Amino acid sequence: MTGPDKNSRQTRALQPSIVNDRAGREALEVKNHLKQYDLAIKLILDALKAGVFKLRPSVVLALHRDAYAGLSNFAGAYRPGAVLIVGAKFNPPPPESIPELLEEMCDYVNEHWYHATPIHLAAYVMWRLNWIHPFEEGNGSTARMLSYVVLSIRWGGVLPGTPTIPEQIVANRKAYFDALEHSDQTWAKGKVDVSLMEALIASLLSKQLAEFDKSTGATLSD
Repeated sequence: MTGPDKNSRQTRALQPSIVNDRAGREALEVKNHLKQYDLAIKLILDALKAGVFKLRPSVVLALHRDAYAGLSNFAGAYRPGAVLIVGAKFNPPPPESIPELLEEMCDYVNEHWYHATPIHLAAYVMWRLNWIHPFEEGNGSTARMLSYVVLSIRWGGVLPGTPTIPEQIVANRKAYFDALEHSDQTWAKGKVDVSLMEALIASLLSKQLAEFDKSTGATLSD
């Protein structure tokens, strides 16, 4: 038996899956992913229509609930116990600290909304939610979708082009894991540094927008 891939980070939950049939689980995962994406687009459009956005823990919980309904006993709920991230060099915080930490994450985004760049806010959310690790499973996918929501709203519209940033990360995760590890290590020294994640998101955003240009035969500046 080989050990865990050093370029991966996998959450090992204490609770068993409620769907043990592999084919059935995969089909439900696809269905739920589409449902989560639809919710993300709705959140973006609603915020743009209202002209204001405040990140709340309820948004995080809703995105997770749509992605894991029928797949987890704790869909849309904080994990009740400890988890182990195989491949990471830190232990997630205890469950009793999760509500406060999520509030602090939301406060950071809201307080920096007009002063930080869209990419910085997206990078911060991507790392911080992964670090808090509030769920039994689905932390990474929820963080990626939440980051995309924050980026799109702060950017001012639904980002055109495919594959999207979350899809590109799933297709090639190494740079993503490296960026998470960098931020984890700097946070252990008492510093917020999401520079590697910012660079990654900027690169992936450029690719997404370039694909849009190619598909339309135009440029976004036209």
